Amino acid sequence: MRSPDAADRRNQRRYRPRRSGPDELDRLDLGVIGLDQTGNVVAYNDAASALSGLSASAVMGHHFFRDVAPATNLPGFYGRFLAGTRRGQLDESFEFVFGRVPQPLRALVRMRQGRSCYWLTIAPLQTLHGSGARDAVLAAVGSRARAEPVDPSLCEREPIHIPGSIQPNAVMIAADAASLEIIAHSVNVREALPEDGRELPGRRLDAVLPRSFVDVIRARLAAGTLDDGRTIRRTIRLPGRGQALGAYYAVAHAHLGRVIIELEIAPEHPEDFSAASQTDTELAMARLRTADTLGGVASIAALEIRALTGFECVLVYRFDAEWNGEAIAEDKVQDWARSLLGLRFPASDIPAQARALYTKAKSRFVIDRDSVPVPLVAAPSAGNAPIDLTFAQHRTLSPIHLEYQRNLGVNGSMSISIMVEGRLWGLMIGHHRQPHYVAPETRAAATVLTDAFAMRVQEIEGRRLWAEQQAHLDTEGRLVRGLTRSEDFVAALTAGSVTLLDLFSATGAGVVSGGTVTLIGKTPDEDQIRALATWLKDSLPAENPVFATDALSSAFPAAAAYREIASGLLAAFVDASRDHLVLWFRPEVSSTVTWGGDPRKPVLAGSGSVAVLPRRSFERWVEERTGFANPFADWQVSLAQSLAQAVEGVVLRQRRKIDELTGLLADKERLLAQKDLLTREIDHRVKNSLQIVSAFLQMQRRQISDPDARQAFAETSARVMSVARVHDSLYQAESVEEVDLGQTIENLCSDLAGMAGDGHAVDLVAEPGVMVPYRKAVALSLIATELVTNAFKYAANPAGGGRIEVSVSSSGGGGVRLRICDDGEGMPEGWSEAKPLGTGLGMKLIRAMLDQINARLEVANAPGACFTITA
Repeated sequence: MRSPDAADRRNQRRYRPRRSGPDELDRLDLGVIGLDQTGNVVAYNDAASALSGLSASAVMGHHFFRDVAPATNLPGFYGRFLAGTRRGQLDESFEFVFGRVPQPLRALVRMRQGRSCYWLTIAPLQTLHGSGARDAVLAAVGSRARAEPVDPSLCEREPIHIPGSIQPNAVMIAADAASLEIIAHSVNVREALPEDGRELPGRRLDAVLPRSFVDVIRARLAAGTLDDGRTIRRTIRLPGRGQALGAYYAVAHAHLGRVIIELEIAPEHPEDFSAASQTDTELAMARLRTADTLGGVASIAALEIRALTGFECVLVYRFDAEWNGEAIAEDKVQDWARSLLGLRFPASDIPAQARALYTKAKSRFVIDRDSVPVPLVAAPSAGNAPIDLTFAQHRTLSPIHLEYQRNLGVNGSMSISIMVEGRLWGLMIGHHRQPHYVAPETRAAATVLTDAFAMRVQEIEGRRLWAEQQAHLDTEGRLVRGLTRSEDFVAALTAGSVTLLDLFSATGAGVVSGGTVTLIGKTPDEDQIRALATWLKDSLPAENPVFATDALSSAFPAAAAYREIASGLLAAFVDASRDHLVLWFRPEVSSTVTWGGDPRKPVLAGSGSVAVLPRRSFERWVEERTGFANPFADWQVSLAQSLAQAVEGVVLRQRRKIDELTGLLADKERLLAQKDLLTREIDHRVKNSLQIVSAFLQMQRRQISDPDARQAFAETSARVMSVARVHDSLYQAESVEEVDLGQTIENLCSDLAGMAGDGHAVDLVAEPGVMVPYRKAVALSLIATELVTNAFKYAANPAGGGRIEVSVSSSGGGGVRLRICDDGEGMPEGWSEAKPLGTGLGMKLIRAMLDQINARLEVANAPGACFTITA
């Protein structure tokens, strides 16, 4: 980077903050902008208009940082303005790269306090041309003569994990993991580190970063706990360029023998940039618990994450089995023109290597699509191997992806991986039409909330799948028991009270045994079935006795004649000689699939060094689908194979293995018992894990001297323990769906009394056998924890200690009643409207839990405070 030239310096000397008229400002060669204390534009000279392409009339009265130049809405730009105005002494000079002017521009920015307003000047230093990759993409866009589809695999070869640059809001340092010697850094590193005339490569990290921070890195490296995406996060103080000691967010991780540290300026006041609080996150997570369907929980997740992050549109994007995507939920501002809800997108929109990266690195935030990437430079001793930025938070995105966003009309963006059972299930996507900065606390909160959404998806889908599988296992069990009592396996499968039609949501089924065809429901005719059986016998590999498809005519063209009744097929050969075959049919489900653009042309030819370009059209494209049925699930295919094996073992061997079949049935019943045992074991382990968390919180509390902090740790520990007690009750109960509320509350109160110390006691009266579902048990346990803890804190007698009475009983209509009374002075008049004694989080939590289970709370003095919850 060069220094300001002579003209720049003359302009800077010529301009001083004073009372100036519009004509005088317009004669200056540098951009001059006047701002009031809130940041609204009150003056805008001709040079500023020439630089931005915006007229003075278009920007007057608008907020400069949020509306006129949103790329400056950063702690390093807007944060300096806010800090100076708060001090009453604004005097800042720094360089900034504008990426949205007609061409990227590096400029010297000065902010000064004038008599009537605050002055911001922009002196151009250098016109930039962006990165070579970005220029190549833009050149390819400009020279493209026609849109031709090309091989989508070309996209998958782009090395997006080694872009060689980072986003400009951050500074990066890379060091050797063994010696901690610096081997590479971003070219803007002196924005955070002072210029001392010495090169950074070859120096050790503790020579340029706080020793305490480097000591933590060294310890985590020695323990092997800093790789595979695990990080260290700290706020550290650094001198920076020409400024006093400033705060920086620092994130460090290790990968492939290198330690990578990312630094970004921390705002003086996090609330200036809408940093999310712990309470915001906790309440959002509580609201996720209120939905019981996938669509419902996805809608809540989109709404809550948009409220946290401030993006104009948030999508919940789900992958299907072929990696096509669908927007299943959307929350957006009213004037967001394009809705993507319900649209599908081809797999090539997010190619394989991008999905692999999403699986490893959970989140990616882009402040400004048009920002100029900051290159990384390496020491000659480091060799030519590029720095792998797989886990770097500020890694620049692929220029092809940025062009995709440009075509979509998106500037600021977010993508957070939704991982379900270790697999990339989908993405939480944020879109903004202008550059959009999200504070690190909020980025972390959005990631945590996305993880909570993933857990709810796993829970909802797991329960649905478990119930469906249990119903089919029961049906198969009855079929197998019928087979054991029958001499005719075909009749047992097709003519009894339970038949093949009771499995897999089939509308037709059949058995081919030798030359005989037996059919039930809606099926092709016998000759068509024989032809199908011959094709299956000849085409299926010997080691694969099962075939399943949702588009039979695509694999077997003759099936087009009966696709209306048999587009879906699940078939299983019974014996090795393939003389006996069991079949299930599903009808064609004619449907329309709405794509975001024509899926047949997902990738377009580029030019020059750019082989491919993303598609430009996202208009709704409707595909009429025929010849498809609802697909068979993998577990249904496995169940069909197990039934075929049972038929072979019971009937075709002339009942010689009835004992073996009985054992198979016993195995299935044992598997059901094992599933019950596994569920209990999970509850046991969850309980143990929560108890460990509670114990750690208690240990941490004893190491903190601040009373408020100690109390917060104690309350959090109690809340964790309350959920642990519910899982303990599930583990000990006969049913894995319901909890003995009296036993749970009794154990919980015992824990709370022990944690409160000597002198505190709880008298419990519990009606035996009051069973409640898991969800209600968790809510009531959390409510009980808050009320008992508050009673110990505020209702204890002056001598210390207190006695609390708790009762659990059933109420009319299958409900329950939980009553908690203390021996204190009772609740004062107007207590519900008064300012809470503590943080008020406890009562917020109580109200949230009451709403979640549709319960009501009654409060009375008798004479101590008495709370009655009816649910």
